[in-house]
Amino acid sequence: MPGSVVSLLEELIKIRSVSGPEQGLRVGVEEARRVLGVLKSYSDLPLRLTDAPGQVLLAVLGSGRPVTLFMAHFDVVPPGPGWTRDPFTPVVEGGRLYGRGAADDKGNVAAMAVALDGFEPGRGTVVVAFTGDEEVGGAHGAGWLVGHLRERGLWPDYLVNGDGAFSRVIVRRRSVFRLALRVERVLVEGEGSTSVKSYRLEVKSRDMRHAAYFIPGVDSHPVLEAAVELSVRGLKARRLSGEWVKSNVLPASVELEYVEPCGGCGRVLWDEGLTWGLLALIPLTRLQMGLELFSEYGVTATPNVYRIEGGWHVFDIDVRAMTTSRDLVEEAAYRALREFMPKSLEWSIEVSGGGGYLYTPRGSRLVELALRINSSLGLSSEPMEAAGASDSRYFSPKGVEAIDYGPKGGGVHGPDEYVEISSLEKTVQFYKRLAQELNG
Repeated sequence: MPGSVVSLLEELIKIRSVSGPEQGLRVGVEEARRVLGVLKSYSDLPLRLTDAPGQVLLAVLGSGRPVTLFMAHFDVVPPGPGWTRDPFTPVVEGGRLYGRGAADDKGNVAAMAVALDGFEPGRGTVVVAFTGDEEVGGAHGAGWLVGHLRERGLWPDYLVNGDGAFSRVIVRRRSVFRLALRVERVLVEGEGSTSVKSYRLEVKSRDMRHAAYFIPGVDSHPVLEAAVELSVRGLKARRLSGEWVKSNVLPASVELEYVEPCGGCGRVLWDEGLTWGLLALIPLTRLQMGLELFSEYGVTATPNVYRIEGGWHVFDIDVRAMTTSRDLVEEAAYRALREFMPKSLEWSIEVSGGGGYLYTPRGSRLVELALRINSSLGLSSEPMEAAGASDSRYFSPKGVEAIDYGPKGGGVHGPDEYVEISSLEKTVQFYKRLAQELNG
């Protein structure tokens, strides 16, 4: 087949396969067919478009046991602000390939397609699945795949999920929840002076705006900065705006219009609901709950989207925790606010998500093989935990040995996303050698 992993990735980046529920964007059949056409130009994998509502491209090689599932996703988050180049026009510069999806996750799609081009299992079965709805939860992609593989007797022994980074073998990821806080709008008139202030995101830990990688005490969240200033100075909120992208994407900046109460300053209006909604984010982003398994990241919660729905202020908070229990998260949230919120305001909490987590012991066969291969490529021989969730959560809690993996890059869920080309090429070798070890 003509071309290389770089040229294949360039063609994939040009396809606007965007998932953004806040913008009403979902990957459709047309985008999936375009992805399929490009992949068939670079790989002889017998991929077909299934009838999955999440737009799943599927190929089955060989038969019998063991069954290894190679999976990655071709949908991407909306570009968002701050790009210095067209996000859907790939650019190679300084050993990097820039474009939306270069690292998350079309780079992995391209690497798997090239790695498995011409592969014929010497034993067992290799299933290849590329899904189109991971960025909106994966329920109709990887979730659909769970039932489909069971029905066909292809339940995997191993899962190699190409949705990682850092060229590291990822063996742990927390479950992801969306916590929606709703507070009624209540306008109050009083004496005070109005001002407007902007707050900017500062991410010092990693070059990512993905919410899962936010580290409290190191990074600075603009919404939380605004909330803390309201609390410390006794201010009242009038209006909040920001660069909202998606519930799991940190806003680059927010602008708060507020009132500073003072005698004889004139009569002004402020919103008690917005004020208390912002103040409530302080305890809600410090949730305390029992967890099922160890996570070095503990629990993180970031308020990344704000909107007004009718007579309500709504804050969407991205919560990461090593548990599958929505009840546990909801109980912790109510416990945090019951004695905090004023009784004069109506408010509610709704928790969704929490499909599962990734957790595979270091001593498992898949992890040991992956670490050995990674080491032979001059890369890390130590497993790691990654902060973001992935579609491996649909399989790992059900007993499947699973890892996540991906090339080095940056700008994930933010501007100027890129993948390091040398790392992408090593990722091809990693997938190829792992397939040979497991099913060669």
